[in-house]
This record gives sequence, C-alpha cells and structure tokens, in this order.
Amino acid sequence: MELLSPAGNIEKLAYAYVYGADAAYIGVGNFSLRQKADNFQGEQYRELAAIKGQKKLYCALNILFHDIDILRLEEQIEYLKNYPFDAFIISDPGIIPLVQKNFPTASLHLSTQASCINSEAVKFYRDAGFSRIILGRELSLKEIETIRRSVPDVELEVFVHGAMCLAYSGRCFLSAYMAGRSANKGECTHACRWEYRYLEERERPGEYFPVIEGDSFTTILSSKDLCMIDHLSDLKDAGVDALKIEGRMKSLYYTATVTRAYRKAIEALNGKEVKDLEGYRAELFKVSHREFCTGFFYGTESVEQPTNMSYERERLFLGTVGKESAPGAFEITVKNHIDATKPIEFIGPEVLYLKDSAYAMYDSEGNRVQKADHGKTYTIRPSVPIQPAYIMREACTEAS
Repeated sequence: MELLSPAGNIEKLAYAYVYGADAAYIGVGNFSLRQKADNFQGEQYRELAAIKGQKKLYCALNILFHDIDILRLEEQIEYLKNYPFDAFIISDPGIIPLVQKNFPTASLHLSTQASCINSEAVKFYRDAGFSRIILGRELSLKEIETIRRSVPDVELEVFVHGAMCLAYSGRCFLSAYMAGRSANKGECTHACRWEYRYLEERERPGEYFPVIEGDSFTTILSSKDLCMIDHLSDLKDAGVDALKIEGRMKSLYYTATVTRAYRKAIEALNGKEVKDLEGYRAELFKVSHREFCTGFFYGTESVEQPTNMSYERERLFLGTVGKESAPGAFEITVKNHIDATKPIEFIGPEVLYLKDSAYAMYDSEGNRVQKADHGKTYTIRPSVPIQPAYIMREACTEAS
C-alpha cells in the first residue's frame, strides 16, 4: 500500500519523503482546500524537483470551482506545468477537460470532497478518466470491500490519520456562516473545533448543551481525530491501495513523526522485522492531536460522539538539524525556544529518539549560548550521533 503524506510547504515536503512517504500531496496557489497552508508558489518548483527525486507528487486542485475560479486556473496553467506532478486531486468535474488537455501524462485522482461512496459512482469516475478514487470518509471496511470487488480496475485511497470533519466530506457552511470563510473554497476556520460557552435551541429554552466542568466551555461540535495505525492489515484485506495522512497545515514534526510511524507499520505488515515498532506507534501520541478514533471503518459509534478533549501533546517541537558545518557540529534551525540547561531529544527516520543532556549550542559568531530563539540559525555539538534532517524536541520525562 502506498503511503501518502501531506506537505504544506517545501520543508515539510522534504521531511515527508525522508521519513518514509512514497508520495506527497501539495497545494499550489489558491486552488486547494488548505489555503491557510503556505502552499507552493514562485520558483519553488526548481527546488521541488530535486527533493522529489523518484517519489510521487500529487497536486490538490480540490476546491469547488466557480466560473471565475476556472478562469484563474486557466491563467496559471503554464505556471503549473513547471511542477513535476504525477497526478491531480480533483473534486469538481468542471476542470477535468482543462487538466487532461494540459497534463496528458498525469493521472486523475478523485478527491474525497466528491463524496464517492458507492460502486456505481466509482465506475462513473473511472470511465471519466480517474485512475484513483479517494473514497468518502463515511465508508465502512465492508463497504470498501464491496467497492473493491465491484470495480477491481481502479485504485482506492483512504484517509488513515488526522483530523476528521463534522460535515459530510467537508461540505460544511459553518465556517462561512460564522467567519465569512468557506470550507469549500479552502478557507475553513475549523469553527466546529472552537470552544463554545453555551448553546441553546429556540424551541428548548433553558436546555443547554453540557459544558466541561471547571472549564466553562464545550466542544460539542468537535470531531475526534482518525488513527488507523493498529488496523492496516484490515485495510489491506479490504483492497485499499493507498493510505493518506491528513495535515498540510500541521507542523513539520507532525508530518515526519506520523509518516515514520505508518512507514514502520507498513514494513512490519509486509513481513519486515522492525526494531522498536511499538515505540514508533507510541510517537503518534506525542505529537499534537485530539482524542483518537477509527472513523467510520468499524461503524459510526466512535465517530458520532464529539470529543470533549482539546489538543494533547507530550513533546514540544524545538527545531531541525541541518548540514554538518564542521566535524561533529551541525547547523540547526530553531522552531521553539531551546534552553541549553535542559535535555533534548533527537529523532531520525531510522532512530526512535536519542536523548542528549550534554550538548553545546553556538550562535552565528561562534559564541557558546545557553538559549536559542525561534527563527534563528545556530550550531549544535551533540553528545550523541546525529545526522542532517534529524528533528529536535523536548526530552522525555521518566514518567513517559
């Protein structure tokens, strides 16, 4: 099964590949459902081609297009041709002829936004030229098996990890109503995850949805996060071809850690002996997430109940390791404040984590420093063996 990871910018794209993704999906300009992600623009395609190498790259053109949007897409077609896209993720059939004409060698992948949830719809889109269907998230494993048997000549992709949507495949007006930003145009404010102080329906005066005791708010509209790390064999048996991780707006640390965990799980599923397999799984609980569930795959009970929990996080992402500037010394880019009096951990594509309490940091002038600030570049001399593309985070405590 192909492992497909999110990339909200070029740095996340590089880490997605390094940490185990077979393919990555990105947005360009304002044509994807994550417009708040950095997305790709300018001449980034020059650097992107080198990062991609032999791996796959998919472009999300999955907003619902009005006529003016199609005109804007036509204006940018020549620019899009600079990118080495293997496929386009599309929900609106109106742009199919435009994409097929200008990208004859690229595949078409149907976005989950199209809510394709039955065999006849899959056949329709296959006949329209789609080689892969990203199924609606509302399907059970049994329904996926039925589709697989009915339509064996098309690839099936499903989401396996990340945020779920309160609405049917994202077709929601809550964000547009409350904040003037449409989810169907890629501008979702995630209003369903806001903390509501009270909620009363007109015909039921005095009846309020419950609030969390002591916190004075409720998250009655907030869906749980999806996590299928323990059920990949069931997805394989159902005939799934590609496993998709949600999160183009999430951090580089999230992209790398989640991708790595699923890569190790896939390797184990394929018969490879994976050292620290349970440890890689446990890493999913250390990055920022909401309460996990298995979505609709095994029924609706786990996903129908909203979560009363806010985001959980066990580790703080501190920064990334760059090139080795001198023997034993590495450039680092700081994402969150680092206090050199406290231990840190390094994680790598093939290293669960390494704890370091005896590292030294230096500023751009070579002076040893005890503190490193966000957004600046420093040099680190670790006491453990590290490599470029490792990630730094807060060290674990004895309890964890």
